[in-house]
Amino acid sequence: MTVTFGILCFPGVQQLDLTGPYEVFASAPDARVHLVWKDRAPVRSATGLWLAPDTNFAEAPSFDVLCVPGGAGVNALLTDGETLDFIRRQAAGARFITSVCTGSLVLGAAGLLRGKRAASHWNALDFLPRFGAEPVRARVVRDGALITAGGVTSGIDFGLSVVAELWGQPVAEGIQLMMEYAPAPPFDAGTPGTASPDVLAATRRRLAPMREERDVLLTPGGGVC
Repeated sequence: MTVTFGILCFPGVQQLDLTGPYEVFASAPDARVHLVWKDRAPVRSATGLWLAPDTNFAEAPSFDVLCVPGGAGVNALLTDGETLDFIRRQAAGARFITSVCTGSLVLGAAGLLRGKRAASHWNALDFLPRFGAEPVRARVVRDGALITAGGVTSGIDFGLSVVAELWGQPVAEGIQLMMEYAPAPPFDAGTPGTASPDVLAATRRRLAPMREERDVLLTPGGGVC
């Protein structure tokens, strides 16, 4: 039986949040993966890559798995009623509701994280309690039908975890092998706990404007909460 995946493809999406799990999902047997947005016009990712949605909100099928990636464009979605309503409608019938990176904040804005354990990018974990969620610093977190991933590259781990749930671990392992996914990064700076103080401080400064905008949106009277 075909399993349908829907990945939200919005302006300012972090492309690896989207393309990482897309590669995994599309490699599974009998899988159909859709990029979905309000219309089919190409959208530009946060780092400049153009992506083309293949379906829109009005025409999208009911997805078995809905995935919301993160990225700078997430801030605009936190108060976007049309997008949040679409997510709620899809969530009502989906087998799994999922996110990568700061996509979990969008699920929170849609009211889908209350009482749930959830992951996000390390620079956004502290926003999750504003949605009634328990933040978990992990690559992949499952709480019932909710599966959330940490930042950016966690989307590949997440994709393999979802495939294992749907098709079994041997299928997921085969995809991992085909992708030669055996991370061995050249530097041990991938988390706040392993990065040097100077690198961490510089990265926080780089992310500060996006975080400050998000903080305003998620403050009572500022937008969402």
